[in-house]
Amino acid sequence: MSINDPLSPIRLQLMWDRLIAVVEEQALTLIRTGFSTSTREAGDLSAGVFDLRGDMLAQAVTGTPGHINSMARAVRHFIAKFPVATMKEGDIFLTNDPWKGTGHLHDFTFVTPTFRRGKMVAMFASTCHVVDIGGRGMGTDARQVFEEGLYIPLMRFAREGKVDETLIDIVTVNVREPVQVVGDLYSLATCNEIGCRRLVEMMDEFAIDDLDRLGRHILEKSKQASLEAIRKVKPGAYKFSMTVDGYDKPIDLVATMKVGESGIDVDFTGTSGVSSYGINVPVCYTEAYASFGVKCIVAPRVPNNEGSLSVIRVTAPEGCILNAKHPSPVAARHVTGQMLPDVMFGCLHQAMPDGVPAEGTSCLWNLFALGGPGRTDGDPSETANAIPFTVMSFHAGGTGARPGADGLSATAFPSGVKNVPIEVNEAVSPILVWRKEYRQDSGGPGEFRGGLGQIMEVGTLDTAPFAISAYYDRIDHPPRGREGGQNGAAGTVTLKSGGKLRGMGQQTVGQHDRVIISMPGGGGLGNPRRRDVASVAQDVREGFISVEAARRDYGVAVAPDGTVDTAETQKLRTLAAE
Repeated sequence: MSINDPLSPIRLQLMWDRLIAVVEEQALTLIRTGFSTSTREAGDLSAGVFDLRGDMLAQAVTGTPGHINSMARAVRHFIAKFPVATMKEGDIFLTNDPWKGTGHLHDFTFVTPTFRRGKMVAMFASTCHVVDIGGRGMGTDARQVFEEGLYIPLMRFAREGKVDETLIDIVTVNVREPVQVVGDLYSLATCNEIGCRRLVEMMDEFAIDDLDRLGRHILEKSKQASLEAIRKVKPGAYKFSMTVDGYDKPIDLVATMKVGESGIDVDFTGTSGVSSYGINVPVCYTEAYASFGVKCIVAPRVPNNEGSLSVIRVTAPEGCILNAKHPSPVAARHVTGQMLPDVMFGCLHQAMPDGVPAEGTSCLWNLFALGGPGRTDGDPSETANAIPFTVMSFHAGGTGARPGADGLSATAFPSGVKNVPIEVNEAVSPILVWRKEYRQDSGGPGEFRGGLGQIMEVGTLDTAPFAISAYYDRIDHPPRGREGGQNGAAGTVTLKSGGKLRGMGQQTVGQHDRVIISMPGGGGLGNPRRRDVASVAQDVREGFISVEAARRDYGVAVAPDGTVDTAETQKLRTLAAE
């Protein structure tokens, strides 16, 4: 086949690379035009291109697995309601249905058909998290999804280029931050439009009339590469369980993973039942993070699309917390769902003992702060003249130690979102962050140390009380070490005045008080006494571990400046070996 053939293998590969560049520009457009900090600062979004069957051909590197992998399924729901044959140029579709979108009402998914010379050739989809959707707000306290905010079914945002103004009016009067929320809706529409334009330009440049051959090439190659990677894993059935805090009682996440010639099957039978509170997970989100956890270890270099996702099959029994049905509350589904890669790592560790990290914080430790009349407990007169605000700020604890490397500190894995700079929220609200620093000794000791958590001390410039909506796990059940590594530090939520707050639920911070959020550290990997002495000394110099922890956990006698007492260290490590 000639290289000049529009569909030669070389040109197909070039077009595949170009398609990834197109969806990356789509995602970056959403970041540049987004109104909410979760979109423009944290990158809590997804973008992708789909064929006419609803198969995802390419996704942007920018974005979160929970959005991307669940969005990969969402497009099929849109096609089921709005068949491709009925779509018109200029149509734009949307929903925030948790079960047909990406897991909770705060995420909007937009789908836009792409037309070239009057013929539909593809669809672009995007998702982002909005700062408010009405109801109780972002939190765990609701008992049904109806309390959690405005629920928009699969419907049109625009018909043949004309935006549905009635929909905009409904959203505007139902949310507390209408400028940010409506702005994000238009940003989602805009980024899809950019994707459509760039795809048409690409098709013109490569002289192709449809994506049929290119799509088959992408999906077949990705599936084949994924199966080749899976076949390098020791076949068998592997079971693993992990207990996490939950809202009012602990939750057991139980998985059985079967590795075989045709792929990997994950079954969550044995997992705890549905919660009464908003930490339940629609199965689309369960599938998203479980498959991501598998791909991270087994086939991390294979592009993420329908072909590579199709060989990882995930099921969860109806009625368990990982397959919660409508109308279960699901606003904080990420608290539970983002633990699933750690569960997958526990299964894979049995087949690949040298290739899996220790457990990390995993769930986000976001600051969701709110103020103004009616937003706190206590005397309403205290907030009658308070400044109304809603702040959603992304932050994270430490990740688990990796084979051959320490864990990452204050890094969001598996979500991949960025920590939001404190100045951003201080500029748009009365929030004031008094302290934001690494949390010393929080990383689990090991030959490879767990990543450190961080400490944030938060108050407001206003004299009125304010509230935080907490959805934090790893307080009662910290991240576990692996292969002799020790656990990371558990998280805590306290008040400057000395009180202790719960890890879940909306709670009030009194006048002139501050909340101190101490985030967990990741688990360690390997025996701490095998850690390189120079690495321990460097950790002490940088303040990552204390002099006391160096001696107690690592058997290294070191001064605050990093100077090592070699004789004492040798004695400590000899005694430990005995």
